[in-house]
Amino acid sequence: MSGQFSTRQVDGSAVVGLRGEIDLQNSPEVRREILACLADGKDVVVDLADVDYIDSSGIACLVEAFQTARHQGTRFSLAAVSPAALRVLKLARLDEVFVIRDQVADAVRGA
Repeated sequence: MSGQFSTRQVDGSAVVGLRGEIDLQNSPEVRREILACLADGKDVVVDLADVDYIDSSGIACLVEAFQTARHQGTRFSLAAVSPAALRVLKLARLDEVFVIRDQVADAVRGA
């Protein structure tokens, strides 16, 4: 199954929901979408609940988005991270870098 994404607006934040496999084949699309939301000046929440697999290219686009948000003073967080995605984040120790919330609503509120 290839990865897919959808974007919705929730209380002024862009919520980008990722699904399936986020890999070299589709991470450029995911990157463009997340960076476009940041370019609009929106806080961004990436919902990883339905991610079955994420490789280093997918992680790289999340890191780039995190750095972009920090540079421009907007919030960037991950929410509802699936066990598969969390394993990769922990392996790279990025669970200590990213703001990670259990639920999208908590991330949108900044709780």
